[in-house]
Amino acid sequence: MAAKAVFGIAKSEEQATRIVNALKEAGFSNDDVSVLLPDRAGSRDFAHEHHTKAPEGAAAGAVAGGVTAGVLGWLVGIGTIAIPGVGPLIAAGPIMAALSGAAAGGAVGTLAGALVGMGIPEYEAKQYEGKVKNGNILISVHTEESKERKIAKEIFDRAHAEDVSSTGEARV
Repeated sequence: MAAKAVFGIAKSEEQATRIVNALKEAGFSNDDVSVLLPDRAGSRDFAHEHHTKAPEGAAAGAVAGGVTAGVLGWLVGIGTIAIPGVGPLIAAGPIMAALSGAAAGGAVGTLAGALVGMGIPEYEAKQYEGKVKNGNILISVHTEESKERKIAKEIFDRAHAEDVSSTGEARV
């Protein structure tokens, strides 16, 4: 069976934490889960502590708040990246590689373009880009079989995530 990804939008860090923790508890690997959120190190939305002694760290400012650190700490490939038209983002998991390629390549040039490159239909990719621009958190989980997709969708639904969908994946 073809690999598919399940995507959803969390409206808050607390909701994102519940989703990521539930995915972990359900047996999904940290290599299979991606999180993408705006890097608002100084904002009330994503950093509760407005000072840090390591501002040069890749995601130090944004993860100073603790909640985000808990969400991202388990995932691989944490970093910050700037996408034209969207601004600075914090990415963790397989999505980081896709976004790094998009930012470096310039051909894709937008978050929506990078998401399309990952296999998300263009309409949904543009919706996700708009949601992330507005401060929401995009979470995706790689699945190999329908049973895993069902479990991932149930986790997103129980946490009241928005815009939950699944799509075939392009190799990242």
